Amino acid sequence: MHEIIRESFGGDRNTFIKTLEAQNYTLGEFKQKEMEAMIVQAMRGKNVRRDMVASPPKVDEYYRKHLDEFTAKEQVKLRLIMVPSHAETGNAAAQKALAEEVLGQLANGADFEHVAQVYSEDSSRELGGDWGWVERKTLAAPLEKVAFNMPVGRISNIIEYAGNYYILKVEAKQGGTTRPLSEVRPEIEKKLIQEEAQNLQERWLAGLRAKAYIRTF
Repeated sequence: MHEIIRESFGGDRNTFIKTLEAQNYTLGEFKQKEMEAMIVQAMRGKNVRRDMVASPPKVDEYYRKHLDEFTAKEQVKLRLIMVPSHAETGNAAAQKALAEEVLGQLANGADFEHVAQVYSEDSSRELGGDWGWVERKTLAAPLEKVAFNMPVGRISNIIEYAGNYYILKVEAKQGGTTRPLSEVRPEIEKKLIQEEAQNLQERWLAGLRAKAYIRTF
């Protein structure tokens, strides 16, 4: 600190203090700033290890514990028909019969999109029951279970849920596959090396800060 005052302020401590005040620095903040500058300078002069490697066991372990990172989200392309039960008006039996009639039409080859536009009371009615691509956790659990376990092109039986009758059709599926370790190994190695380098740097900085000494005057 004395060297800074001598070299930059001609040894005039009062001028130094006034300069700090003009720049809205406290003495403590200035000391911290100078210490950080010392650390940065030291880091620039420090040799950086370029031979770091991630061991195969660590890569394998990371892959096992983070499979979700390498698994594409499972999705189904869904169409849906919803017939409300209207149980509160005593029409549940008639509505169930209507749902069965709708299912019968579909089983006989009727176009799902057209039938949805005629009978469905879901918000997707005008789109022919088209929900587009749907991920897990989007549908209610009973509907999700059927949709994600049903073969492409299949039409479900009637699903009764929350006072409504549902009929689903899965038009396509995608995702749900996990990239093999052989494919993602370079990515994992790079990530582990970066993490280890960051940890080493943080430990080195912590040690340097602990040893740093700025004289109080």
